[in-house]
Amino acid sequence: MSDERPEPGTVRPGGRTAKTREAVLRAAGDALAEDGFDRLDLAEIARRAGVGKTTVYRRWGTVPGLVADLLTEMAAESLPRTETGSLLGDLTAQARLVQSTLSDPRQGPLFKALITAAACDAQTAEALHRFYRTRTEEWAPCVTAAVERGEVPEGTDPHEVIRAVSAPLYYRLLVDGSPVDRPTADRAAQAAVTAAKAGTFIA
Repeated sequence: MSDERPEPGTVRPGGRTAKTREAVLRAAGDALAEDGFDRLDLAEIARRAGVGKTTVYRRWGTVPGLVADLLTEMAAESLPRTETGSLLGDLTAQARLVQSTLSDPRQGPLFKALITAAACDAQTAEALHRFYRTRTEEWAPCVTAAVERGEVPEGTDPHEVIRAVSAPLYYRLLVDGSPVDRPTADRAAQAAVTAAKAGTFIA
């Protein structure tokens, strides 16, 4: 019988433990958004969450372990895809969801901190990759349905289309510094649909 502890985020507890996890992850997200990854401290997270620091150290062990669990929870709580009956409608809904997240006063800085952390920490990077794989898989069926309706050509790669929608929004957040606003989201969706119809994303 193995005595290895499960990876953070692989077990979803219930009852009091679930409430403790919720408080700690909320505190971790707040601290990341305010101070960034470099200043994240488990003892400070425990203080913010109102729990004993031994509880935090025992369950998560390290800052990357805690961040990995936070990303797991964020993926689980993300809104489900929208199905409007058209690819443009679906991708516009996706783009607006990303836009509202990245322009949020808390979520925008939180994602910046997570992406920055992933650049220098392998465990955080893998957790972030899992998060985005989960979200891409959630929205990919919108493109599959569009192929079946004949809106876009056979062989269109659904994952590439979904990535193309969010890429301009993340570019503004992380590189350009321009506002991540609704018109930008709508243009990103329209551009992805136009490119998909032209066969750009055929694998």
